[in-house]
Amino acid sequence: MKKILLLTVCFLFSISASAQIIYEEFNSSKLGESRRLKIQLPRNYDANPEKVYPIVLVLDADYLFEPVAGNVDYFSYWEDMPESIVVGIMQGDKRYEDCEYDDTNFLPADKGADFFEFIGLELIPYIDNSYRTAKFIIAIGHDFTANFINYYLFKDPPLFNGYINFSPDLAPMMTERLPQRVPEIESKIFYYLATGTDDIKDLMEISEELNKGLAGLESDTFNYSYDNFPGATHYSLVGRGIPNAMEKIFSVYRPISKQEYNDVLLKLDTPISQYLIDKYATIENLFGLTNPIRVNDYIATATASEKKKQWESLREIATMAKRDYPDTVLGDYYLGRYYEETGDPKKAMRTFQGAFDKEEVDFITIDLMLDRADKIKTDFGY
Repeated sequence: MKKILLLTVCFLFSISASAQIIYEEFNSSKLGESRRLKIQLPRNYDANPEKVYPIVLVLDADYLFEPVAGNVDYFSYWEDMPESIVVGIMQGDKRYEDCEYDDTNFLPADKGADFFEFIGLELIPYIDNSYRTAKFIIAIGHDFTANFINYYLFKDPPLFNGYINFSPDLAPMMTERLPQRVPEIESKIFYYLATGTDDIKDLMEISEELNKGLAGLESDTFNYSYDNFPGATHYSLVGRGIPNAMEKIFSVYRPISKQEYNDVLLKLDTPISQYLIDKYATIENLFGLTNPIRVNDYIATATASEKKKQWESLREIATMAKRDYPDTVLGDYYLGRYYEETGDPKKAMRTFQGAFDKEEVDFITIDLMLDRADKIKTDFGY
């Protein structure tokens, strides 16, 4: 098992090595000192000058940056999450001062209040001005820093869109305050909490108590996930939690899977074409990204439309595919299938024949298109 984990870590590190890593010294007037930042830009950042990227902010970057950055690069490579800018704050022993809170109201105080303002008033505006960022930020912390990122939920609106809490060492009252605050938040919030059965006992119990308070909340804007990993310690739970958190936060972003195809598309009573449109509208609204619809998602929804005999959905999907991928056979094939099934074989034949000089996509080859045209020609004597 140790060998497998070592190979996995090495693989993630080798992937992140192909992305751009930048070290910066940030002079903070709020802190009265400079802080070292570690920034990973997506591997194709320079080649896509019009593209914007979400921010993943990593506290405790001295040890959390590499595993987070490696997972972000890996997941984005397979389109399971958007390419993102990873920003790490190197804290070292200052993490305790950075997370300081008042002994009476348990809110950031002294150096903790300065660090709170440093992130919100200096660091995030600096990253926004220096790099091409989307309006979506995830913050990640571990024990003391996990507690700290929760304070931003009490801003209106909250500074971050996503909160990844690994074994939080919560301030007093936080287990009561968070469940009271969450229903008041109008914006969409993603919240991930993780502990392990071999975590520090007090911290595991705190996480379990917080989970009880958050799990029962009814809110359309609060997306909550919790893991208690069997056998995981205070440190190993982080390695297991990072990919789980990314999967859950970006579930809507991923390409349509076999499970989504079977469990969602084939059970829809509403138009499948509208499901596709809504999926990408949600991606734009949540993450601030205007991505083209993937070929994979066109094929999945078109195939489901054929199987459910939703011919108008198929026509709509084919029309969108022709718009997005005009030089490929994608839209022509499904438009031809629409004409076949709705009683216009001659138009279907011409549509299939008209794509003979376009690029092939997946299983849709030129030979397939011409074979369908020839079969129509033979069957109807054209």
